[in-house]
Amino acid sequence: MTLRLDGRTAIVTGAGAGLGRHHALLLARQGAKVVVNDPGAGVNGSGGDQTSAASVVAEIRAAGGEAVPSFESVATPEGAAAIVQTALDAFGGLDILVNNAGILRDRTFAKLELDDFRAVMDVHFWGSLYCTRAAWPVLNAQKYGRVILTTSISATGGNFGQSNYASAKEGLLGLMRVLALEGARNNVQVNAISPGGLTRMSGEVDPEDALMKALDPALVSPAVAWLASERCDVTATILTAAAGGFGRLHYFETEGVQFDPAQEITVEMFDARFAEIADLTRGVPTRPGPEGRILERLAMLETAK
Repeated sequence: MTLRLDGRTAIVTGAGAGLGRHHALLLARQGAKVVVNDPGAGVNGSGGDQTSAASVVAEIRAAGGEAVPSFESVATPEGAAAIVQTALDAFGGLDILVNNAGILRDRTFAKLELDDFRAVMDVHFWGSLYCTRAAWPVLNAQKYGRVILTTSISATGGNFGQSNYASAKEGLLGLMRVLALEGARNNVQVNAISPGGLTRMSGEVDPEDALMKALDPALVSPAVAWLASERCDVTATILTAAAGGFGRLHYFETEGVQFDPAQEITVEMFDARFAEIADLTRGVPTRPGPEGRILERLAMLETAK
């Protein structure tokens, strides 16, 4: 199993600047042929400029790599299908999809227009879904694929004024977990990166802020390149990457309490044992699949009898 990507074809959406640009450049250095997708829209999704994607393609080619531009928007099924078709037409296949495209329209929930909520969902959630759906038959038919979704600490930790963005990013994690189960039999891995990088989407920052200085978006890309490689042996996994630090983010459930389901359970019973139910010192990783810890807890009840 190699870290190199020679012979592989990758799509990186939103690759004209910021995180996506660095992802595309590193994947190319690792040997991948890259479709650099970016319609060149502004941070809020308005406008369009083909020079950003074309510039990244030129960088890759100047370094001896192979790349083609794509200017389609991910926000429609037709655009997503065209992006995948670009990879098939230019390079004869597709192995890696990095869903990175995004926009921001930040406002508090009380002031946020529904159109702004939809616009952000269209790019982050639906755009990732459309592209993954277009790539899915190709990856499963060849029994190999690497799909990388981009989530955010705004989803898993919250961030003031980003209800639309956080909703989209959390929704992608649900999509990841289901697709990871469905793709496993065909060696199609679906993982997520939760990045921290100083890009134009970061807005205005204090140039003297030490944290901001450390948030070079290029420092995120090694994790993406690893997830894109044959060496990656995980699926349904969220990796955090920021300022040269990396970690795994996972949902946990407390050991909790098991009442006898054959008996009446009252709200007073629940209240009396809520401290045990919520005790984080006895947390365990959540299990894949819909059963969760139900069967385990019931088995514990039988053992107690």
